[in-house]
Amino acid sequence: MGTRFISVTMAKDKKASKSQEENEVLEAENQTATEEMVEEQEASQTKEQAEVSTEEKLEQELAEAKDKYLRLYSEFENFRRRNAKERIDLIKTASSDLMVELLPTIDDFERANKANQSQEDIEAVKEGFNLISTKLMKTLESKGLKLMDTEKGTAFDADLHEAVTQFPVEDEKLKGKIIDTVEKGYYLGERVIRFAKVVIGA
Repeated sequence: MGTRFISVTMAKDKKASKSQEENEVLEAENQTATEEMVEEQEASQTKEQAEVSTEEKLEQELAEAKDKYLRLYSEFENFRRRNAKERIDLIKTASSDLMVELLPTIDDFERANKANQSQEDIEAVKEGFNLISTKLMKTLESKGLKLMDTEKGTAFDADLHEAVTQFPVEDEKLKGKIIDTVEKGYYLGERVIRFAKVVIGA
């Protein structure tokens, strides 16, 4: 009887020990599962924070880019307005300078007109107008005006000359060349400001 009691007691102790081990294993598994869930939650939170941080960073970069664009646009508009104003002022100043240079010639014309009313010497009148014409051309040349060469026999150049008509010529050397000038051409600096109207030999 005593042996049986001992066996039963040992069996119960063994069973209890086994049950305790199972409980410990379950607890360990539960703890592991809990830790994994916590880690997953932390990882998820970290990912969300990273996404939020990236979104905020992109929004900040976009705001900075917009601000930079607005600044550049504003600077360009200011530059464009300033440049346009300077160009207008330059044109006005250039015109003003030319007008001031021409005033003495206008004075000469007025004096010549008054003098010619009582002048009977035609040669004196011609000489007076020649002097005024020469003075006017010198003033304009000082501002960059230059007469285009269209003397008889000059080669026709479509970039400089405008052929008004053609006229038959006996001299073979004048065929295709300028034989007369209807309207003189002019340069301002190196730029053509009026094409010469000419007659071409045919």
